[in-house]
Amino acid sequence: MATIAEGASSTHVSRLQTQVARVWRVRDALETRLEAERDQLPLWLPVALGGGIAAWFVLPDRQEWIAAMYALAAVALAAVAVGRHGRAGRAVAIGAIVAALGIGLAWWRASDVAAPVLARPAIVTMTARVESVEPLPARALVRLRLAPLSVMADAQASTATAPGRPGGGTSYQRPPPALPPHIRVNLAQADMPANLSTGATIKLQARLMPPNEATVPGAYDFRRVAWFDGLGATGKGIAPVTVLTPGSQSNGLRAALAAHIEAALPGNAGGIAAALAAGDEGAIDQQAQSDMRRSGLAHLLSVSGLHITAAVAFTIWIVTRLLALWPWLALRARIPVIAAGAGALAAIGYTMLTGNQVPTMRSCIAALLVLTALAMGREAITLRLVAAGAFVVMLLWPDAMMGPSFQLSFAAVAAIVALHEQPTVRGWFLKRDESWWRKVLRELASLLLTGLIVEFALAPIAIYHFHKDGLYGALANIVAIPLTTFVIMPAEALALAFDAVGLGAPFWWVAGRALALLLWIAHMAAVAPGSLAMLPAMPGGAYGLMIVGGLWLALWRTRARLAGTVPFAVGAVWALATPAPDLLVSGDGQHLAIRTPDGGVAMLRDRAGDYARDTMAENAGVDGEALLLSEQPFAQCTRDACLALVTSSGRTFRILATRSLYQLPIDQLSAACRSADIVVSDRRLPRSCTPTWLKLDAPTLRRTGGVAIALSSGRIVTVRAPGDQHPWVIAASTDRTRDAGLANRRPIGEKAR
Repeated sequence: MATIAEGASSTHVSRLQTQVARVWRVRDALETRLEAERDQLPLWLPVALGGGIAAWFVLPDRQEWIAAMYALAAVALAAVAVGRHGRAGRAVAIGAIVAALGIGLAWWRASDVAAPVLARPAIVTMTARVESVEPLPARALVRLRLAPLSVMADAQASTATAPGRPGGGTSYQRPPPALPPHIRVNLAQADMPANLSTGATIKLQARLMPPNEATVPGAYDFRRVAWFDGLGATGKGIAPVTVLTPGSQSNGLRAALAAHIEAALPGNAGGIAAALAAGDEGAIDQQAQSDMRRSGLAHLLSVSGLHITAAVAFTIWIVTRLLALWPWLALRARIPVIAAGAGALAAIGYTMLTGNQVPTMRSCIAALLVLTALAMGREAITLRLVAAGAFVVMLLWPDAMMGPSFQLSFAAVAAIVALHEQPTVRGWFLKRDESWWRKVLRELASLLLTGLIVEFALAPIAIYHFHKDGLYGALANIVAIPLTTFVIMPAEALALAFDAVGLGAPFWWVAGRALALLLWIAHMAAVAPGSLAMLPAMPGGAYGLMIVGGLWLALWRTRARLAGTVPFAVGAVWALATPAPDLLVSGDGQHLAIRTPDGGVAMLRDRAGDYARDTMAENAGVDGEALLLSEQPFAQCTRDACLALVTSSGRTFRILATRSLYQLPIDQLSAACRSADIVVSDRRLPRSCTPTWLKLDAPTLRRTGGVAIALSSGRIVTVRAPGDQHPWVIAASTDRTRDAGLANRRPIGEKAR
């Protein structure tokens, strides 16, 4: 027996030794690969930080946030224990710690900016201090950011009305709402007092509502953006607006500069010029903005890396040539260092002038890092500097990482730098002695290749956030970027400078002709056949795989980087294979979009607003106008309801939806519900309404938010995740609970039974 026991023990020890040997072989192989990529390892620090930030936004509740941080700490300890003497162990441990830091940083930031949110829609009369004034001349509006000082509920809004026929409901007394510390109000340009400016105290009436969440899954989540911006309500101002205390003499240098430019260049040309110089896009009409987006040139309208780079380069060029005219200084000082300092001041000044927006500040930080490298005699533009800029931005504004602006700008710069750091590509485009036409062809090839790589890198981001991507962006940018950098912006800068002595007209003429050419390029690229690729809202997992694959391809240098094609391809196939939704229902139940047999979408309500129609079409992956459900042959509509017969995978689904404020006879409604597969309503439906599959009435939609349904697969996606504890969600849930309690009160004057 002892011999048998000793043999079993020996076998167990042998197996354990074999497993340990395998672990060490894996570790040694990993060490060898990481040694070859030693210079690239620091580039993964911002990736780890961004991964932690993204995890906080994706995971639903504090228990999972804490569990993720503990898990990352455990990974770090295990990595130190297994490979404490090797590069692999240290890299994994540092990455896990930085990722845990990202989770904590996002959590802290969301808590630090916490502010009250408006409890419910209301019409109020208030006095408020004007914090900013943003003209939107293309829409004949002025956008005011206000800090309310006192509030009085409007008489018409002091009661709540139970559902029923208009004017036939039961009223409940409501107290004046408590307003959040910061709100945003749109005011008609015609109602704008002449002396209204920043710092003024005004009295006005406004229709206010809490910040809207995403209308349907995949749509823009303004509620989250407003939380980090400190906005607790948005709305529309109602004339008259009375200025109680005047503010500053003007709305600042930025507003004055934009107004001056728009006076010199009327129309869309002036709007784009104002956007380039002052970051003010309010004078660009919707058609021009649509053309810029469809052509892939919308990035030119947002003051970011291109504009900061042009301003810095122009400043350095001017300062270098002016100082070179002074021989005494040129012989005793490092003029490039002085010029770099002037460029840094220009970057900071331009950032302040354009409103200190996060994208501009992000680009300013990156420019300052490049200028610092130049002053130190280091290589100016490398992936390390791009990574350092991204790391600093995420430390300061972790929430910015979740927005398209951050992702698009850093992805574009990283793709360009990574491409030109590849030895093969660098060899193709090295400067050499050759004929002028070969040099021109080489530069054009460089621009085209760079444009194609940038489009490839940005396509997943654009499709995920906007559900569309311009297919001709690479070609359009070949002309548009040099035109903007070397003609439009210098001409505009010279025009503004010479306007001081009244000689800016020739430069404005040049800028106007160049801007007209830019608008023509955008329009032609936008209307060209097949100019836009549309895709419905893609799963977050598919997007994450494509991002991981793209980073793997960009940041490694050895052949191991080709492994990044696997997650990228899997994510792309997943996104393409995800079925487009057949039904989209907004969170308030008022808007329903149904896919038509020819691939379009039809809206339930004939008078749905442009925003609702565009949002539904884009999230369904449709390029075109939303149709009317009442005009479709597969639907039967009355003033109060619609019944649509939708065929999918060989089965016909009956979809019933209410579309008016009038109550339907309960016996007729119950019978219609029993014969329907899906029922949608913006009110509470009776218990006798029992469809065969799904009932989406007001109580259900308050829990789920907007809903997307693919009939062929039965896939249902909702805006709100069960148990979501992010602070902007909790604030809205508290408000809904408060309103539900108010709605359950007895009518005024009714006695208890």
